[in-house]
Amino acid sequence: MEKEVLTEIHQIIPSDRIFLDLAERYCYSYDASFGEYLPEIVIQPKNANEISELVKLANTYKIPVYPRGSGTSLSGGPLPVKGGMVLDLTLLSDKLIIDRENMLAIVSPGVITANIHKKAEEVGLFYPPDPSSSNVATIGGNLLENSSGPKGLKYGTTKEYVIGLEVVTPTGDIIRTGGKTVKNVTGYDLTRLIVGSEGTLGIVTEAIIRLIPKPQSQNTFVAHFNHLIDSGHAITSILSSGILPSALELMDNACIRAVENYRPSGLPLQAEAILIIEIDGHPLAIEEEINKCAELCRAEGASYVKIAESEEERKNIWSARKMVSPAITQMGPTKISEDATVPRRQIPAMMKRLNQIREKYELNLVVFGHAGDGNLHPNIITDKRNISEMKKVELAVSEIFEAAIELGGTLSGEHGIGTLKSPYMEMELGIAGVSMMKKIKEAWDPNNILNPGKIFPEKGQTRVVLIT
Repeated sequence: MEKEVLTEIHQIIPSDRIFLDLAERYCYSYDASFGEYLPEIVIQPKNANEISELVKLANTYKIPVYPRGSGTSLSGGPLPVKGGMVLDLTLLSDKLIIDRENMLAIVSPGVITANIHKKAEEVGLFYPPDPSSSNVATIGGNLLENSSGPKGLKYGTTKEYVIGLEVVTPTGDIIRTGGKTVKNVTGYDLTRLIVGSEGTLGIVTEAIIRLIPKPQSQNTFVAHFNHLIDSGHAITSILSSGILPSALELMDNACIRAVENYRPSGLPLQAEAILIIEIDGHPLAIEEEINKCAELCRAEGASYVKIAESEEERKNIWSARKMVSPAITQMGPTKISEDATVPRRQIPAMMKRLNQIREKYELNLVVFGHAGDGNLHPNIITDKRNISEMKKVELAVSEIFEAAIELGGTLSGEHGIGTLKSPYMEMELGIAGVSMMKKIKEAWDPNNILNPGKIFPEKGQTRVVLIT
């Protein structure tokens, strides 16, 4: 980086929050997805004014700026694909205010999401979005990826809860959108536009999020199915019965075997699918609804149904689902994690297509996900050093996306587009749809300095590139 630029950066940020050494920069070259890109400099700002000055400087010298939280993105959201500067926002964590009377939380972007859950529940409130990385992920990253999790089925995604933001724009202005009122129709809804924009339209420096009353009680049951299609019918039967579970999770046979191999706990190796279903609300309603769900599963061919009779049993049921990620990580050094989403009734068809892709390319493909809202997580376990296999992985990933779109679904339910899915945007949105998004990006970010290389494909790129 030019000496003149470094001099100006040091006038904004003290030296102890500027990182230039190769080892330090390398720590910011990757996230939880795939790929490594080395930034020229890493900076840890502490407030909106510092970020504003840095962004203005970046515009002057046309330096790419990459905002970053904890680096848990599964789509390459914070990767510095054009070099430039990474802004590590984890030090912006001083504000976590729970407003019980107005049922709000006012938070800094570097606050860990699980801490919001904890603080809200201490006063009888509830923040529903619960991504699996919530114990390490920052709320800022969750907002910009519109993260969700198992409870998205009943309670929706992050965008349903963000009602106000403080944002540094791509040109360095500090603006506020929305506010503290749940109803707000003053002008364009810039809050919703920024949430889920993957850091391409602004850097969030404060958020106001809506909280709801904590459910009085909850319970869980597990159902085993010898035939995958039966589990799909059970999902449809439950949701069409008028019951809305707070979570409805699916594990396929490959996933079951991976978890059982990782930590044996008696999972049924012959089952093609396991459903884990949680109901929350009033205790009397829970008892009635969970028994009805169990009956529906039996009617659709479940070979085994178990309703938790204690909190310990409930946690044991969920432990298998929570062990999925560490279990499949043990299967190989490289994990490609996707989240193609289809309409619920198309889950059996999508699972069939995934099995065909697994067999066609002879890959280690494991599937789990939030079956209640059709959000599946196909994970390919491989080794990026195996060039011939990585070529097959590229083709398989393309076919996964194509299958999701053909079945009326979407490229991403919660991971975002980032670097891995950008070549397929036109497949889902069409040329005109992608062009409109590009126009918004160009209007907000005329110098294309904020998180460039994300969402929109490089010229001529038509397929995900995992090897170079």
